[in-house]
Amino acid sequence: MWEGCKIDSVKLGFLGVGNMGGALARAAVKVVAPDRVLLSNRTFQKAEALAEELHAVASDNLTIAKTADYLFLGVKPQMMAELLGEIAPVLSARQDRFLLVSMAAGLSISRIQELMGGDYPVIRIMPNTPVSIGEGMILYACGQSVEQEELHTFREILAEAGLLSPLAESLMAAGGAVAGCGPAFVDLFLEALADGGVACGLSRKQALEFAAQMTVGSARLLLETGEHPGALKDAVCSPAGSTIQGVRKLEEAGFRGAVMNAVIAAEEASRGR
Repeated sequence: MWEGCKIDSVKLGFLGVGNMGGALARAAVKVVAPDRVLLSNRTFQKAEALAEELHAVASDNLTIAKTADYLFLGVKPQMMAELLGEIAPVLSARQDRFLLVSMAAGLSISRIQELMGGDYPVIRIMPNTPVSIGEGMILYACGQSVEQEELHTFREILAEAGLLSPLAESLMAAGGAVAGCGPAFVDLFLEALADGGVACGLSRKQALEFAAQMTVGSARLLLETGEHPGALKDAVCSPAGSTIQGVRKLEEAGFRGAVMNAVIAAEEASRGR
C-alpha cells in the first residue's frame, strides 16, 4: 500500500478506529510511513487488526497523546469528554507542538478546547463514508491557533481520502447535512431507482449496477464540466421524450422539496434544534 514516504517526519495517532477513523487511517498510510501511524481503540483487538492490515502500530490513548504530532479524535461525540479527560493531563505536560483533529459531529472547536482545558490547535473535520475508497468529501474548519504549515501538512495527510474543502465553522452543520448525510440520501435514491428497474423486468444486480454507474458518471460530469445540474438535466430531456415524463412524475411527487426538507432536517438535528 505504501509506496514511499511523502511526509517523512510527522507522526499520526488515531484514537478510535471505527468506520470513519479506520477509513482515514487507510488514506493516511498512503502518504505517511505506516510505522509512524499509531492506532488505538476501546476494543484493542480492533486496533490490532487494522494495524496488521496497514502495517501500522497498535497503541493506546496515552502513548498517542505523548508522542503523536496529529491526534485524530475518532470517538463518538458522547464519548469525547471521557477521551479528552483521559489524555488532557498528558497533553498539558507536553513541551512540543501537536494538533488535534476532531471528527465528532456537533462538537465545536471551542467545546473541544474547553474539554481539553487549553487553547490547543484544533481542526474540526466532517468526512463522509466515501473516504473509504478515496472519493470522500472532507469539510474542515481551523481553530485560530492552527498555523498555515500545519494546515498544509494536514491536507497532505488526507489527500488520498478525497476532496478537502475549508468551511466556516458556523456552516459545518449545513455542509454536513449535504456531504455527510448525503450518501444515505443517495443510497435511498439508488435503491429506489433499482426497485423501479426490477419492476420493469431488470434483475436486481443489473438494476443496481446501472443505477450506481449512472450516478457516478452524472456526478463526475457535473464536477468536470462545471455545468449547472439544471442544464445537464435539460440536455437529457428531449421534447415529448421519456425522460421529461419521468421528471414530471418526480415533480408531481414533490421530489425536490422532499430532498430539500431532508437536508434542512439533518442540519437542524446536527445543531440540536
